[in-house]
Amino acid sequence: MPSLKDLKNRIASVKATQKITKAMKMVAAAKLRRAQEAAEAARPYSQRMAAVLANIAQAVGADDSAPALMTGTGKDDTHLLVVCTAERGLCGGFNSQIARFARDHVRKLLAQGKTVKIICVGKKGFDILRREFASLIIDRVDLREVKKIGFENADRIGHKVIELFERGEFDVCTLFYSEFKSVISQIPTAQQLIPASAGPVAAESDSASAIYEYEPDAGAILTDLIPRNISVQIFRALLENVAGEMGAKMSAMDNATRNAGEMINKLTLNYNRQRQAQITKELIEIISGAEAL
Repeated sequence: MPSLKDLKNRIASVKATQKITKAMKMVAAAKLRRAQEAAEAARPYSQRMAAVLANIAQAVGADDSAPALMTGTGKDDTHLLVVCTAERGLCGGFNSQIARFARDHVRKLLAQGKTVKIICVGKKGFDILRREFASLIIDRVDLREVKKIGFENADRIGHKVIELFERGEFDVCTLFYSEFKSVISQIPTAQQLIPASAGPVAAESDSASAIYEYEPDAGAILTDLIPRNISVQIFRALLENVAGEMGAKMSAMDNATRNAGEMINKLTLNYNRQRQAQITKELIEIISGAEAL
């Protein structure tokens, strides 16, 4: 049984931890608002960009003028997975959910005999995936020094992916991230970047039935638009991840603060009981000694 001093030290330690988790919750809550606004502001632009791309791609169809980024290589042998996670932990199961989703996809592709390559954006996803797929990871993007995610960060990743495609390193590229829904809900999402998927978006577009004339021709527009769309979709994924990370961290730190409070109550109760038992024992010894005299 721990002594009174041990219990007192442990109570003080848990109280100090509770102060830290409470402060981290408040910091995450402050950052969440800005991150959520940024993610929500990026959604209409990325969705509209995809809709415009889908409309032009529908007009081009299987024309020879269509760029390779839209039509693909015609094969499905090598897959590149761009897995976006957070750089830091203490955010519950946020990172592990994305990594688990990507890991299941990797296993499925390997079972089909496909070749898989992975680019990890974020330290936590890299740490999780390298335990099982270290040989498949070809690159890692470190954003720890970036205080605020900007389009230039996503654009560098997009150019890296396009360079790999132009060198014939892969046939299909899929982006993995977590879509922010609420503080307690972040949904792991997979989005195909290359070949550019046009079907579902075109069906949802209000202007899909309209007829347009393009200047210059549609193929030239797609050549410029598809690389930009890849960077835009990566940028949106990074913003969604930041909002999801802050929401998950806020929820995790709130749970940690409440758990620390419960632990303090239990330790305080044990401390008071043991102290009372010690006082009672000392009183009994005093009374017994007085009666013996």
